[in-house]
Amino acid sequence: MNAKIRVGWQASVGLTGDVLAALSVPLAFPLLVAFYYGESPIPFLAAIAVTLALGAAFRTVQDPSVDLGPREAFLAVALIWFLVAAVGAIPFVIAGVGTIAHPVNAMFESMSGLTTTGATVLRDFSLHSRSVLMWRQVIQWLGGLGILILATAVLSELGVGGAQLMESESQTQDVNKLTPKISRTAQLIWGIYVGLTALAVVVYFGLGLAVDPQMDLYNAVAHAFTSVATAGFSPEPLSVGAFHPLIQWAVVPFMVIGSTSFVLIYFAINGEPMRLLRNEEFHFYLGAMGTLSSVVALGLFFDPATTFGVEGTIRHAVFNVASIVTTTGYASTDYVLWAPAAKHMLFMGMFIGGMVGSTTCSIKSLRWLVALKSFKRNLYTAIHPESVRPVRISGKSIDEGAIRDIYAYLLLSIVIFFLLAVVIVVDAERADLRVDEFEALGAAATTFLNIGPGFGDAGPYGTFATFPLSTRAVMVVLMWIGRIEIIPVLVLFTKAFWTS
Repeated sequence: MNAKIRVGWQASVGLTGDVLAALSVPLAFPLLVAFYYGESPIPFLAAIAVTLALGAAFRTVQDPSVDLGPREAFLAVALIWFLVAAVGAIPFVIAGVGTIAHPVNAMFESMSGLTTTGATVLRDFSLHSRSVLMWRQVIQWLGGLGILILATAVLSELGVGGAQLMESESQTQDVNKLTPKISRTAQLIWGIYVGLTALAVVVYFGLGLAVDPQMDLYNAVAHAFTSVATAGFSPEPLSVGAFHPLIQWAVVPFMVIGSTSFVLIYFAINGEPMRLLRNEEFHFYLGAMGTLSSVVALGLFFDPATTFGVEGTIRHAVFNVASIVTTTGYASTDYVLWAPAAKHMLFMGMFIGGMVGSTTCSIKSLRWLVALKSFKRNLYTAIHPESVRPVRISGKSIDEGAIRDIYAYLLLSIVIFFLLAVVIVVDAERADLRVDEFEALGAAATTFLNIGPGFGDAGPYGTFATFPLSTRAVMVVLMWIGRIEIIPVLVLFTKAFWTS
């Protein structure tokens, strides 16, 4: 039976071991935080020991004669994202405090962090140490740009396989065109990511000194990690709503930059800003965000129940729409209390997403743009069947096979989204809990599309701990599948992947 296997799984498992062992480095950061605040270092020392042991064990099966091709890259992507989330849950379990001490909840929190979902099962933030809360932030930062791009930057021996991983992580082949060496490209991309994060720390901390002492260095670092990563965790129970309005405004551009293509940001930094400014996907993404913000602001302005004033209305509309569309998941206020029309606008925003090649999740603007242009082309050819009109984005023709792939992805996403919503409603009824349809749809969208808070009890100031444990376990799997864009997971369950 084994002789028929056509996948060099040893290469995938060996690479997984390398990444797990490397996870001990970021685990050192919350360890230092624990020492600084006089908290227990045991959760992080235990996790470091496990990562090193697992890494060494996985490396023993590595076969240097097996190359990392497309199949091995698919397997490695799925394995690494799941196992890193599992190891990331260890500090929560060992700390043994609050809801995240339960293994399923710990896995939920870790998977939500790594996939930059930002949905939480925490109930009482005050129970948790600063080091444990900082570990949530670090996980999200690692997952933002993709741990596999980081692995490509660090593990120079990846060679051709590194290109496969880069394409899987960034969902674009453009990233492979920046430099001849894939490891050098990954280093450049991660350099931009680190630079933007450092800039966010400076901006947040500086504003904290000027207008809000609650934005101290700890909070500045914590929120810089999760705003550039478009991730959404906050050590504050009120999220960014806990801070001065000026700081809320300052967070918006970092969320927007994080969900902009890092390839185009690289060109803009290197003297070619027009490549970004002329990009159609960039126009579509900003246009969608601007339109939704305007509609939500108008809705809030004419809603007699809201008393934000003009600046507050515009700020809350822009902030929360940007947070949802970029899939960050921060909140400046509890939008669950808004009028139904404004909430439905936010629900629509969940399905847009930022640009391909960014830290964002959800469907992504490029897919919607291609689908809309394809639909417009089909309407035209229905009237003029003799015409040939390729779909073009920023002047480049889109391959018909790529268009079919986009339709297939959209169909799969919609099917899985509705199935998850049904599971949430049925499982809640089984557990004698009441979850209305809109809350179920919001929870399904926000976990599967890796957005963050939803509506009702799962809103920005709520918790997913209200859902049954079995539902949370399903959500863990769906967050994993959603983050790596469905196909790399589903393909593992086909016979053709392993044997043909």
